[in-house]
Order: sequence, then structure tokens, then C-alpha cells
Amino acid sequence: MSENQNSHVIDRNISTEMRESFLGYAMSVIVSRALPDVRDGLKPVHRRILYAMNDLGMTSDKPFKKSARIVGEVIGKYHPHGDSAVYETMVRMAQDFNFRYMLVDGHGNFGSVDGDSAAAMRYTEARMSKISMELIRDINKDTIDYQDNYDGSEREPIVLPARFPNLLVNGATGIAVGMATNIPPHQLGEVIDGVLALSKEPDISIPELMEIIPGPDFPTGGQIIGRSGIRKAYETGRGSITIRAKVEIEEKPSGKQVIIVKELPYQVNKAKLVEKIAELVRDKKIDGITDLRDESDRNGMRVVIEVRKDANANVLLNNLFKQTALQTSFGINMLSLVDGHPKVLNVKQMLYYYLEHQKVVIKRRTAFELRKAEARAHILEGLRIALDHLDAVIALIRSSQTTEIARNGLMEQFSLSEKQAQAILDMRLQRLTGLEREKIEEEYQSLVKLIEELKAILADEEKVLMIIREELTEIKERFNDERRTEILAGGIENIEDEDLIPVENIVITLTHNGYIKRLPVSTYRSQKRGGRGIQGMGTNEDDFVAQLLTTSTHDTILFFTNKGKVYRAKGYEIPEYSRTAKGLPIINLLSVEKGEWVNAIIPVSEFVDDWFLFFTTKEGVSKRSPLSQFANIRNNGLIAVSLREADELISVKLTDGSKNIIIGTKKGMLIRFHETDVRSMGRTATGVKGISLDEDDEVVGMEILEEGVDVLIVTSNGYGKRTPSEEYRVQSRGGKGLKTCNITEKNGPVVSVKAATGEKDLMLITASGVLIRMDVATISTMGRNTQGVKLIKLDENVVVSTVALVEKEDQETEEVEEGELTETLETSETSETPEEE
Repeated sequence: MSENQNSHVIDRNISTEMRESFLGYAMSVIVSRALPDVRDGLKPVHRRILYAMNDLGMTSDKPFKKSARIVGEVIGKYHPHGDSAVYETMVRMAQDFNFRYMLVDGHGNFGSVDGDSAAAMRYTEARMSKISMELIRDINKDTIDYQDNYDGSEREPIVLPARFPNLLVNGATGIAVGMATNIPPHQLGEVIDGVLALSKEPDISIPELMEIIPGPDFPTGGQIIGRSGIRKAYETGRGSITIRAKVEIEEKPSGKQVIIVKELPYQVNKAKLVEKIAELVRDKKIDGITDLRDESDRNGMRVVIEVRKDANANVLLNNLFKQTALQTSFGINMLSLVDGHPKVLNVKQMLYYYLEHQKVVIKRRTAFELRKAEARAHILEGLRIALDHLDAVIALIRSSQTTEIARNGLMEQFSLSEKQAQAILDMRLQRLTGLEREKIEEEYQSLVKLIEELKAILADEEKVLMIIREELTEIKERFNDERRTEILAGGIENIEDEDLIPVENIVITLTHNGYIKRLPVSTYRSQKRGGRGIQGMGTNEDDFVAQLLTTSTHDTILFFTNKGKVYRAKGYEIPEYSRTAKGLPIINLLSVEKGEWVNAIIPVSEFVDDWFLFFTTKEGVSKRSPLSQFANIRNNGLIAVSLREADELISVKLTDGSKNIIIGTKKGMLIRFHETDVRSMGRTATGVKGISLDEDDEVVGMEILEEGVDVLIVTSNGYGKRTPSEEYRVQSRGGKGLKTCNITEKNGPVVSVKAATGEKDLMLITASGVLIRMDVATISTMGRNTQGVKLIKLDENVVVSTVALVEKEDQETEEVEEGELTETLETSETSETPEEE
């Protein structure tokens, strides 16, 4: 290779070359292609299309011209890219479902919300829309700067005057290199009001701005769920909002419900949405839709979804929101170019930069008009001099051999400038009439006044702001329309599983051995009195339903354990089993620890302050806490009551604040007091003394005692009795109470205290696992100071360990009324005897 050839070879590190070349390409994409300018809200391609249309005279008041002609002008002069890129951009600018305020007025097929593409550019026609004229207005008054086009043969604007805040009004979407922008469109009047408010109060806060600009306004309408995403985006420049379709549920005369979709989330393809719904129905992922059709026409959108008669339209709609584009997220990223550099802006900064741009535009326009007025006044001053010395001027002109001699003579004799002298030479003879002379004088005087006004504007920024306000208000009056997107304050951002499950009444059962399940309430169908009943559960011989309660799939079930913890599950989260199935071990449902068992279940439909949970522990401590404090419980449970060492939670009851409480002990003492004796306290509090215990005594039961209900006592040696509630007077909490059972070696210590009526069965379990079931009505009613009667024959050294009230086997079970307050029908307490310990 010769030396001459070697001189053209440059040694270059490939990584350095790649880095610098890619950086140059990236900056070109960022600045010259993908991101909008904060001042006019346009990317270069949009700006070039509007400028070319204006240059070709395709304004809103002129006839339509072929789209191909516009595209040719743009790519030939300003945008050296493919014709499809330019035409597709122009098509979007003419689509009412893409642009909130269309910048191109299209004539012909410009596509549809179903995803149909526009006709070829040789078939369609276009011109500027009326509002886009406001972006270009005053462009010929030196309001903006120009730059060379790609080959230096033309000049193009760097930015448009943009007489309305287009960046927020129409939004922008673009993907650059390493960054992207996604600015939602807004309602014109609201954004203009925001600019006006900022111009009057520069220190206005973003929350105050949000009262004026509440949120985005999409061309397709829809609903924005919640304001938190909007607030975050407006404050930081980044955020996410949830948009839902606008739907109505109509009911036909036949009773069938119909879901009508009237508006879609922004940029959702209607045809693909309908196809997706049909696919979900076909795959049986959504059940309950009998017909689906698109009835949209020129009057508006209407997608009809017919619902099966036995299906719930609201639940079905929530499923559609979760699984289809009827609900979408819009990630807001307010990135735009500020002085040629990409910057994420909050809403106030966007308005600020637009306002600053308008100040520059007004000042430059005013300076341009001042120069023009001064130049004209200068000419008129020369004409006035000529008219004042008309004979001398005519004589000088007539005596001059050439135009140049005449011009120079005028300049020397009357101290005129060259322009003034030339204007006199160019003056037509008709200007010499009296009327014309008066017109010149009037024009001059008006120009003098105009020049004063223009100079005053340039000297006072407040006057500049006044002009901006007036012109923005005029644009608002001409182009403002109604907000299309509804903002639902405080709505849930996401569809929870609960929204997808119908509300229905259920029965939940928990067995003595800890198996839980749910059944539809209809399983326990009504029977005529005296029937055999229905087998509610297939249990082992040593197991039985210890707790049974009626509730709703949407109610919260609170589970309280002996260790003072509370767990929660929704009704629908408890697995549904057949009538004869055993159920699921509760340890597989709740995160209970070893040695922890559930001894109370409370169903709650609403966590309100005027309902309470009443707790009692083995050591006689009682606590009353508002139900509302248990509304938020973690998966691994929460402390419901703080227990002292070696203490255990015995019982929990749901009360309305007006109940009488009884607490019974192992040594046969029982106290009755009003629950308000125990003040309301926090969730983690330990509580106060409910009953004073003798040495070696402990609480075996706590119940709510209603009028006409008996106190049922069962002892460890199998003795029991019923005592009327009237025999227990109301006392103050904290005392020792009254004797409820005469404890002897024969009957043994008390293992259970219940509030019972003759409508229940009593289940006794011995320490050796023997079960016996009896009708409570058959147990003798006796006074307080008695031993009771023998309920079960026990072998030597065998004691009763567990007692529970259960439903009668042949009881008529009434169906639960819709919406009734659910309460625990019975509870079980496990009390271990000293022998077991």
C-alpha cells in the first residue's frame, strides 16, 4: 500500500468508535425524532407536517388537497424518512380517537377505533384543522427561530408559536433510546385555566393546580379510577392511572341483564376487545355470557353483552375488567425536551415552560410590529414633509435629469433619508388630493400612538402577561368543549378476587378435631318438624361439628386461638366441600403455631366502632375492644389480647355494647356483670380483672347471658345441671361472684359453663375419647348450690375433658335470610383437667 493510501487510514479503538457513534445516534433520535418540545408539544415530524401544510396554503379555510401532495412536500423538503412514517403520523393527527383536539382535518377513510388502517394517501385528502391554525399563528412575525433543513436548501422552524398549550392538551407518546415519553391528553379549557392561574400566581401549588386541572381527559372518554396516580404523576412527572370503559347495566323486561359498553379506555382496539371476550367465553374462563355483539354506528359506540339469567352482571363485569382491556393502566411519563435536553417535568413545570415560551413569542411579535410601525411612520414623516413643501418638491423633481439626481436632491434639500426620498418619488399623484393628505396624517397619528403602546408592552412584563391571558381566553371561548373522561375519586385501583365472587349465604363448620369447610346454606334445607334431619358432615366416630355458623362469602371470619392471637379469612377463602366430606384441617388454612388451637370463630360483615369483642382468659382477665380495631389483620395473624405468662384465652364473644356477661370457674364460682363495667381498650391491651380467683382456681367458660336462658354446668366426673339466669344477680366485675355449683369429690371440678336453652344438644367427650350426645332439655333444672345430676357413667380415673353445644340431629333448620346479621350459633371451649396436665 502506498504512503498516499496509508494517509487515509485512521487507527481507532473499536469500542470508542462504537460508543461515540451510538451516542451520536441516540442523541439524534432523542432530539430530532422521538421526544416532543415542551414549548409546542410537537415532535419534528408533526411540526414539519403543519409547517408544510401552512406553506402550501392548506389552511382550514381552503379546500382539501390530496394527502400524497402533503407527504411529498414534507419528505422532499424537511423530513428525509419514509413516506409511510409521515402519512401514518398525519393520519393519527386526523383521528378523533387518537388526538383530543385533531390537528389535521381529514377527508376520506382515516381508519377506525377497530384498528382499520386509513386508505392509501392517493385516495385521502386533508387540510389544517381550525385549532392547528393557532399553533402556526404569528409564525411570519419573527416569533420563532428557523434552522436549515437536512440538505441546507430550505429553512424550517425550530419550534412553532403554539398559541395554546398543546403538549398537555394533546399529549405525546414516543420511544427514544434509553428513554420514553407518555403524556396523556387533557381538556383544553382546564389546561388554559391552569396557565392563567400560574400567570397570576407563580407560587401556586400542584394541589391547587389539580383543583383546576383534575386529571387527563382522553378522546375516547372512559373513567379514571382514583386520584392517587394522577397526583403522583403531576407532582413527580411519573405515575400510573387505571382507566375503565364506561358501561351501563340494563335490565330487560324478561329479567335478563345486559351490559352495554359505551366508551373504551384510551387506545383500546374495539374489534380485538370483542374478540378477546368471545375467546374467554369459548375457553370457559368467563361464565354467564349468552350473546355478544357490536352495535356501534355513527351515533356512538355500543357493545352489547347479554348476561345469563342466573348470573350476576356486576360479578361478570368485574371479571371482564380483570381479564380484558375494558380496564387498562396508563403509565404517565412526562418527559419532553427543555432547551434541547430531555427532562422529566411535573405539571407545574410544563405550564411554566409554556408560559415562558409565550412571553418570548409575544415580545418578539411586539418587537416585530414595532419595527414595522416605526418603518412606516418614518415613510409617512417623509410624505408629510413633501406635502408641506409640495411646490418645491415638484419643481425639484421636474428639474432633475434622472431618478437618482431627484432622490439625492430631495435628501439634501429636505433632510430626508433615502427610503423617505424614494417613497416620495414612488408616490402617486392621487395622494396629492386633500382627502388623501388627511388620510396620511391620520395614519401617522395612529402609528405614533401604536408605537407608544408597543414600547410600553416591551417595557412591562405584566402587559405581556395580560396579552397572553386575553389571547388564551379567546382560544378557550372558541374551542373549549365538555370533559369526556370521568374521574372516580376514591375508587379501588385494582379488581380484588372478592369482586369476582358472587355474594351468597354459606354455612361454615369446624369440627372438634379441627376440620373446617363451607357449604351453601341451601344444603341445610328446611324440613317439616319431626323429620330425621340431614347428615351435615361425614366425621369419624371420635369427631363432631363443634362450631357451626351462618355467614356470607364476602364476610370476614375472625379465628381466635388459645394463645391470644387472631387470624382472618374471607368466607369464600374457606374451601367448599360436599355435604358428607370431612373438610380441610384448619392448620392448612391458617398459620397457627404448634400447641395453638382455635377456640372462637366470629363472622363479621362490617367492622364498626359500636360493636365490640369481649375476651376472657383462664386467669380471669377480661377485655373489651371495638370491632373496628380488627379490620386489618396480616396473613400470619395479630395479637388480639396480650396474655400474661401461663395464661390462655378461653372465650371471645361479639357484643353490641349492651350485654350481660357470665364467667364461670373450675371451683364452681360464677359472676354476672354488665359488659360496660369493662372499659373499651386497644387491641394489644391485656385487660382488667373480670373475676377474682381463689388459689388453684381458673376460668372454664365465658358466655353472654340473655334473659330466659339457663346457665348449664358440667363437671369433670360427668355431673351437670341447668340453673335459671334469674338466680344470678348482676354484680360489679372483679368480684368473686356467686356459688353456681356445690363441688365435692363426687362430682369433681367444673369443666364447662354454657348459656343454653332446650333447643340444643350437649356433646360430652371424655379424656379416653368416649362421646355422648344428649338433649339439653333432658338435663334437670336445679338451684345454684347443688351438685347436679349424673349425665354420663365414667370408668374409674376417666374424666370429661370437652363439652360443646351442637345442633339437634333432627332439628328443623331454617334457611338464612339474605343480608341478616350473622352470629356464631355455638362455640366450643376445651378445658383440660388437672389429671391431663
